[in-house]
Order: sequence, then structure tokens, then C-alpha cells
Amino acid sequence: MTRGYSEPPQKTDAVIYLRVSTEEQVDNYSLDTQEDICRKEAQRKGYKIIKVFREEGRSAKTINGRPELVEMLHFCKKNKKSLGAVIIYRLDRLSRQTSDYLSIRKTLISNKIKLISASEPTGTSPTDTLLETIMASFAQHDNDVRSERTRNGMYARFKSGLITRKPPLGYKMDESKFPVEDPESWDKMVQVWDLMAIGNKSLIEITKIMNEMGLYTVHKGKKIELRVPTVQRMLRNKFYAGILTSDTYKEEVQGQHRPMISLEQFYKVQAALDGRRVYNPVVNTKRVRNNKTFPLRRIVKCSECGRGITAGWSKGRSKKYPYYRCSTKCQAASIRAEQLDEEVVRLLRYISPSKECIELFTQYVVEEYERRLANVKKAKNVADDEIQRLKDMRKVLVQKNMMGVYTDEIFMEQNALIEKKLQKAHVAKADSTLEKYDINKLTAFIKETLSDLGATYKKSTVPQIKALFSSIFPKGVTYDFNGTLNPEMNPMYQSLFNFNTQG
Repeated sequence: MTRGYSEPPQKTDAVIYLRVSTEEQVDNYSLDTQEDICRKEAQRKGYKIIKVFREEGRSAKTINGRPELVEMLHFCKKNKKSLGAVIIYRLDRLSRQTSDYLSIRKTLISNKIKLISASEPTGTSPTDTLLETIMASFAQHDNDVRSERTRNGMYARFKSGLITRKPPLGYKMDESKFPVEDPESWDKMVQVWDLMAIGNKSLIEITKIMNEMGLYTVHKGKKIELRVPTVQRMLRNKFYAGILTSDTYKEEVQGQHRPMISLEQFYKVQAALDGRRVYNPVVNTKRVRNNKTFPLRRIVKCSECGRGITAGWSKGRSKKYPYYRCSTKCQAASIRAEQLDEEVVRLLRYISPSKECIELFTQYVVEEYERRLANVKKAKNVADDEIQRLKDMRKVLVQKNMMGVYTDEIFMEQNALIEKKLQKAHVAKADSTLEKYDINKLTAFIKETLSDLGATYKKSTVPQIKALFSSIFPKGVTYDFNGTLNPEMNPMYQSLFNFNTQG
């Protein structure tokens, strides 16, 4: 490009268009640097800059994805009588797509506006136009090559078992962009997966527990409270089981990161999710949820009508008092919450087994635990054999598909059947949480819980009280609002109680 004397332009007004993509925001490509070079070129050619359009951090693939470029073209059409030139730092600042570049060039020419590159030859002669088009084509080619490299690089990273996006809750990226355990959330997420595997809590309850644990997601730098759909998506993510999945590549590969859970536990949770409604109708309002002031609500029943008792506050002269009452309009009276609590504690202390009874019971628990554990191990061995058989079948299926014996349609159909059977086998393998329990800790917990049921009740949370009552009194406890509690004990616990009283 000749940098000597040039004739002054007929239309002396000009605009500058600047663009830098996010990955190019370094000194040599900064907008301020580009603008300085463009202004010097305008001054050298005799143009007066009347407006500067700055496109910051945009890597859009089309013109519509660059609002400043769209506005600049509109400005050119509106001011075509006085506007003589659009000055850019480099041709690829307009577009790396040849078709887009030619479209922009055509718009400017039709409005008799020159396109001037501060670092490349531009003009209106056939030679200049050809050279510009070649350079624009090269810009597109360069962009396509870099995009292909990026895609290939991401695919290669995926195939090698490395994540290509932000890891899920419980993990974080280290300095080398490798997913590692996040010390703030790892143990909490392990607990969440264990709770889901047990299968006695709804997604609403799990979500509430996670929020109470202090778990959260981050969006645009802000902490966001977890919601049921978010938690459900987390629990569907195979990343936790050490597997990377991709909707883009339609593949699964073994990840290099440390799995949080086994594949068996993952499939067990999937079975729990598939077999349960997302929302638990039993706890769909704040009023029915656990309330520390009224732990016996819905647990104790009215002896008059058989319905679960409810609770509320009664106004006194100076303050409010908590009361339990029947949830229907039967003739039963009401009772102060404190009084019913005391009666429940007395009942639980009365039926607390002796030390000898507890020893006999824990001995039975250990024997039953060992028997069930042996059955679990046997079932796991059977499941392992089935999993290996299915994997061998899949290998043969892949080979025959590659040889052309099976069409892609047959391959996909048979592979889906094998995957379904594999999932069942993994669920069968994980169909027990016994191995997670330390039998010594379990027996210690039983002894502490049963030694004084009244004390256990007083220090328990509402969910723990519900669990305690449902295990000892599966058919519930009725109350006549005259001081009489009528419990119907679990047959096993009734035997302990009888042994206790006879001894």
C-alpha cells in the first residue's frame, strides 16, 4: 500500500469501526490501539472522524450478532451524502466470512462510501477489489481452520476423558483446568447421593437439605439457591460416576477425574428418580412441613375420629401459647403442646428396654446384618457376571456393525437393549446400602437410641421423631385429649417390651 501523497477526498467525513473478540483482548489488538492507528490513517488521507463504533468482546459468526456493525451500516445509509469513508484497522475486523464481507462492501459502494483499511491495501480498482476479496477469503479460511482446530481439540480432550466445560457441584477446576474435589462441597454432595440412593426422600426434601447444607450454584458471579429442577439435572449427570457424556458427539467415555459415586449407585438413583414424582404431595405447603414447635403434628392421632392431630397458637393475655387439637371438627378438646410433649416423653421412657434387652436386640441385628450382607455379595457376583456378558455382547455388536453385517439401525436398536439390561444389572448390583454401614457404629447408635427413648425424642429433629415413631409405632399413637396415649407397638419391639417387663 502506497503511503505517499493522496488527493483530498470529496466527502471528508468518515467513521471508524473497531472490533476485538474476547480472546484477542491483548495489547496489540486493543480497541484503543486500533483507534489510534485508524485516526492517523484518516488524518493522512484528509478525513475528519465524526463517529467511532466500538464492538467490544464480540465473536459472533453473523452480522446480526454485532450490534455496533449493524448500527454503523445504518448510519452510513442515513449519512451517505456527507460520509466519505469507513476506516477499519484490518479487513477481518468487518467479518471473517467472505460472503458477509462482500455484502458489507457492496452496501458501502452503493452509497459511494470508501472502505479503508489502516493496515492493508484497499481501493476501488479491480486489482484492489480482487486483493481485498482474496484477503477476506483468507480471513474466513483462517477462521475456519481455527474453528476446526478448536472443535478437534475439544473432541480430542473429550475422548481422552477430560471435561470441556465447568464441572458440576462438588468439583472445581485446578490451575491446569483439571476437575478436582471441591473441599467446600465434596462431602456434602456425597451425603446427597447417599440419601437419594436410600430412596425415602422426595426431590423437594433433598433440595431443602442441600440448601440447609449451604450448597448453591453460581450465575454471573452471584450465589443462587438450589431449585428442584436444578437438583434433578445434577442427579442425572453421569460425571459424578466418572463418565463423560456428550450430546454433540453422541458418545460416552471414561473420565480421568475421580468419581464421587459408583456407577451402580448412579443407576440406583436413576431408578429412584424414574419411579417417583418430582413433587411430594404430602409436603406441598409450608403449613404441613416440619415445625420444631409442633413435632407431634400428624404423628399422633385423635382417638375420637382417628385423624392426625394438628396444631396452632392460642392467644393469652400477654402472649401466644402453642396447642395441639384434632384436625377435624369432632368433639375432642385441645391440649397445650408442652403437656402432650411431657406425656409422650413419659410413655417413651416407660417402654425403653433394659440393658439386657438392648444387648439381645443388637446381637440379633448383627446376625441379621451378616446374613443379608452375604446375600448382597452373592447377588453382586451374579450381577458382575451379567455385566461382563453384556459388555462382551456389545463388543461383538460393534465389530459386526463395523464389518457391515449389521446396519446402523440394527446396531442402535440392539445397543439400546443391551444398555437397558446393563442398567438393570447395575441397579441390582447396587440394590443395598448395607456395605456403607459400619456395624460397630450402627450397634452403638442403637444402644444410645434405645437406652432412653424419652431423651432421644427430646434431642431429635422432626424428621428423626417421625422415623422413631414409625419404627416403634407403625400404626401410630392415638390420644384422647384426657391424658391417655394408646400406642400399638411394632411386634418385634413389643417382644422386647414384654421381655423387659417379665424380666
